[in-house]
Amino acid sequence: MTKIKFGIAGLGRIGKIHLDNLLRMDEVEVVAVADPIATELEMARKKGIELVTTSYETMINSKTLDAVVICTPTDSHADYVEIAAKAGIHIFCEKPLDLNLNRVVEVLSIVKTSGVKLMLGFNRRFDKEFVKIHDLVEGGEVGAPHLVKITSRDPGAPPISYIKKSGGLFLDMTIHDFDMARYIVGKEVIEVYAKGAVLVDEKIGEAGDIDTAIVILTYEDQSMAVIDNSREAKYGYDQRIEVFGSKGMVQSNNNFHDSHRLYTAAGVEASLPLHFFLERYAEAYKNELLDFLGCLVNGDSLPVNGQDGLISLKIGLAALKSIKEERPVRIEEIQ
Repeated sequence: MTKIKFGIAGLGRIGKIHLDNLLRMDEVEVVAVADPIATELEMARKKGIELVTTSYETMINSKTLDAVVICTPTDSHADYVEIAAKAGIHIFCEKPLDLNLNRVVEVLSIVKTSGVKLMLGFNRRFDKEFVKIHDLVEGGEVGAPHLVKITSRDPGAPPISYIKKSGGLFLDMTIHDFDMARYIVGKEVIEVYAKGAVLVDEKIGEAGDIDTAIVILTYEDQSMAVIDNSREAKYGYDQRIEVFGSKGMVQSNNNFHDSHRLYTAAGVEASLPLHFFLERYAEAYKNELLDFLGCLVNGDSLPVNGQDGLISLKIGLAALKSIKEERPVRIEEIQ
């Protein structure tokens, strides 16, 4: 059996997860890893990766890759995708593709011309809980969806250095929720109204961002979604979705460390939700790469493509504009 030869760019938290998952797939051979921080490469050396380098270009120019997984900082994504596409290498890239809309459009044009496949890492689409919600809604079990509620709260804020480069709350965190709002009901967003504040850490405000937000999305049929975000939930990683429709309602609640309930005279005790995204979405990270691999091996259509990333970025930019101008913003205004 001919294996698909993969390279990985970036061995941070997500890169390490993708590397471990790829190494467990029979149809895959990981032949190269690149990271500008030499110490991060020790893990790859210990796992016997053939080419280990601090240079992305060296990895791409090695002429050994069928596909690359890009897990580097956001400001490198567009350039790295462009380089890989021009080399004829298929691409899986963590979101977002870029923070500049024009740059995203430019890169997507290059990808289309090159004929390679590009899949973006919206991992929540591959979580079994959210897939179940999607399938029930798509199957008509709740009737026509009227209201979607998405709660997404992190257990703690990322470093300020990360926030300064990531695009902030809407483009590094809520962008997942914007994608889920489209995916879960299969409808497009036409208007965004956002309110935000700095309630967790004043240093986040000093960096030009917010840490707490409510976003109201209006779909093309005038149904709505409400997203609430916080950078800090003391009790763990809070990830919930609800869809209310003309025939009923479906919910997906948090995943917990275990399902015990202790009942005593003092009250009821239960476990907290899983603490962070690496735990909560461990299976989803594996599933998204399996789907990407299926696209390469079997010619399956991409479950998440560059256009999905472009639309989520537009929604995020509309949310930023809404905060700044204190008004609802239509997606068509984001050009």
